[in-house]
Amino acid sequence: MDLTILYRGPLASCDYDCPYCPFAKRRDSTEQLRTDRAALERFTAWAGEQREDRLSVLFTPWGEGLVRSWYRRALVELSHLPHVKRVAVQTNLSCRTDWLREADRDTVALWCTYHPGQTPHERFVAKTRRLGELGVRFSVGVVGLPEHREPALRLRAELPEHVYLWVNAAEGHTYTDEQAAEWTALDPLFPFSHHPHRSAGLPCRTGESVISVDGDGAVRRCHFVRTEIGRLYDGSYRAALVPRPCPLTACDCHIGYVHLETLPLYDVFAGGVLERVPRELPGRAPLPVVPATGSA
Repeated sequence: MDLTILYRGPLASCDYDCPYCPFAKRRDSTEQLRTDRAALERFTAWAGEQREDRLSVLFTPWGEGLVRSWYRRALVELSHLPHVKRVAVQTNLSCRTDWLREADRDTVALWCTYHPGQTPHERFVAKTRRLGELGVRFSVGVVGLPEHREPALRLRAELPEHVYLWVNAAEGHTYTDEQAAEWTALDPLFPFSHHPHRSAGLPCRTGESVISVDGDGAVRRCHFVRTEIGRLYDGSYRAALVPRPCPLTACDCHIGYVHLETLPLYDVFAGGVLERVPRELPGRAPLPVVPATGSA
């Protein structure tokens, strides 16, 4: 079967101090970093031994993973495994990029977030250009705060046309119709992020073909439903991979609602679900209208 794994270990430290992020500039102790490294190496070894499933892996650390050598090494190693279809990571792109030359660029991908005020604009753009030169698949996005609009417009103007620029609705922020329209003009898929999606009782791929794994090997259907459905390393999770409706009222995070079967996002991001790269790029082909019944 095809199995997608969202992996999130104990790493919580980040090299940025974004005011909208609770993990900004948090420090992990030396022991916490050792624990995170050991957990990731255990997971990578497990993935390498699998032969029953075709794996796709997205690393979603609370902190910034790519400034740690073990995350870079994990992406390189997993990218070369024949049964791994895609390995991707969410990153602020503050790390160096030349290590990606060692990876299989047909398999590795980056989901990059631009944080204006945390890094010089020119430095960030230069790194995206380097990704392009290396032939790495990636998307770039911003949090849709008012102060980010001008930097986002400037970024869009400097990115290659084929690179998708996404916009996440800021948590707790209310948008006027005019503001929402402005962000939608920049990212035609912004309406999917604008409002939480009703999910209670609706079919979702999580828990069946998509699972969340933490550093201890606990398996959950997704990051947002805390009930364990098995353990990774004793194989008990496999019996739990069955269709199941969402138990939550609503889903408001892309890494969650992208898997809802009531939304068309698997078609929109066909071939690029993990790295958030649409099959048909906004501006080049029509994109689906957000269903009116999909929002809470």
